[in-house]
Amino acid sequence: MNTKYIDLIDQSFNFPQQEFKLEGKSLQFHDIDLMGLVEQYGSPLKFTYLPQISNNIQRAKDWFVAAFKKYDYKGNYNYSYCTKSSHFKHVLDESLANDIHIETSSAFDIDIVKSLKKEGKITNDTFVLCNGFKREQYISNIASLINEGYHNCIPIIDNYEEIDLLSQEIEGKFKIGIRIAAEEEPKSEFYTSRLGVGYKNIVPFYKNQIQNSDKVELKMLHFFISTGIRDDAHYWSELLKCLNIYTELKKICPELESLNIGGGFPIKNSLTFDFDYQHMVNGIVNQIQESCKQAGVSTPHIFTEFGSFTVGESGGAIYKVLHQKQQNDREKWNMINSSFITTLPDTWAINKRFIMLPLNRWDEPYEQVLLGGLTCDSEDYYNSEKNVNAIYLPEFDKNEPLYIGFFNTGAYQETIGGFGGLQHCLIPTPKHLLIDKDDNGKITTKVFKAQQKSEDLLKILGYDDH
Repeated sequence: MNTKYIDLIDQSFNFPQQEFKLEGKSLQFHDIDLMGLVEQYGSPLKFTYLPQISNNIQRAKDWFVAAFKKYDYKGNYNYSYCTKSSHFKHVLDESLANDIHIETSSAFDIDIVKSLKKEGKITNDTFVLCNGFKREQYISNIASLINEGYHNCIPIIDNYEEIDLLSQEIEGKFKIGIRIAAEEEPKSEFYTSRLGVGYKNIVPFYKNQIQNSDKVELKMLHFFISTGIRDDAHYWSELLKCLNIYTELKKICPELESLNIGGGFPIKNSLTFDFDYQHMVNGIVNQIQESCKQAGVSTPHIFTEFGSFTVGESGGAIYKVLHQKQQNDREKWNMINSSFITTLPDTWAINKRFIMLPLNRWDEPYEQVLLGGLTCDSEDYYNSEKNVNAIYLPEFDKNEPLYIGFFNTGAYQETIGGFGGLQHCLIPTPKHLLIDKDDNGKITTKVFKAQQKSEDLLKILGYDDH
């Protein structure tokens, strides 16, 4: 009878997979000895596996190179990283080593850009695409960057007032893009995105505020869809509407040369994940080319803005199961030594699911459980996987601790959770490791941040004399 956890995995999924395998009785992730990390650094623990950032960037570049070759597409491809997914310096350093560009969303992002430029990580030729709703500080910072000679800083206009605000502070001529306010899915609570300018208003907006301006030059049309790039009717319908606007604008705006396809690729959130990236890229490139051909205009340079896809699959979190509570005849609660609300806030805020696997004891019997966090909040739990409405783990044994890992958690969790700041019920931020490979391919680790201490939180709260 197949009652071991490894049997459950074998009969449910194709395993091992590219990033996951067993070494003896323990799980490895990209050849990282996860139990070795626990033994050396303890838990709870978060980590960033830096090589996966470069790996995903290069994969995307290869898909677009292949598609351009397949359709003999005339234009350039530019990969941009959305800094809001993770602002950490180690993430930007790894990303920028792959000859990419940056998309920003707020005023302080520009300070990061200036710091990176000072270090030589980027140059004036690096595109900085400034998205988001812009007011005083953001406008001033963008203007400062452009006035310093950063000719490839392109503010993406989000509303009708921003051109005037930018013109007041920018010396001389500058480039802009316009963001399309795409329509949301039918099941959404609202019809149109709050960001950008509506489809029917873009051409009149161009004619009224840009066409006859001696200071503003429209170089880019920005298309973003909140559901991301997916092979479904909604995505293709919105892309086609975007292309209709692009070709209409191109006919009256010859300097328009780039199409920015925002909304990122999905990342792996289950062992059953299956997404044909190359097929999707081929479809996008072909659709752009066909629309331009039918309209009789030249094809644009293509920009993409990938945030989660860039950094998401580099991250992981490790917890120890402290105790099991049998609350009724059916429900067993495995209590972890941290909190989902504070360390994986997307699981609580938007019911996001990550890959969850035990690190050890794969050769033992399994049981169905619920996972509970340490806070006193009733919402601090994790109760299902993406592929099944349940969680199965090796049976709890107080004499043999069980460790579990959540994988592909690298996007948004630290910033949404308030890294290094106050956490719900004063649960401390876990220790964070950076994992890399040296020139010989050997895995290296270093501590980026130690786990928060009581005095760190007390200082934030004003108890300075503690």
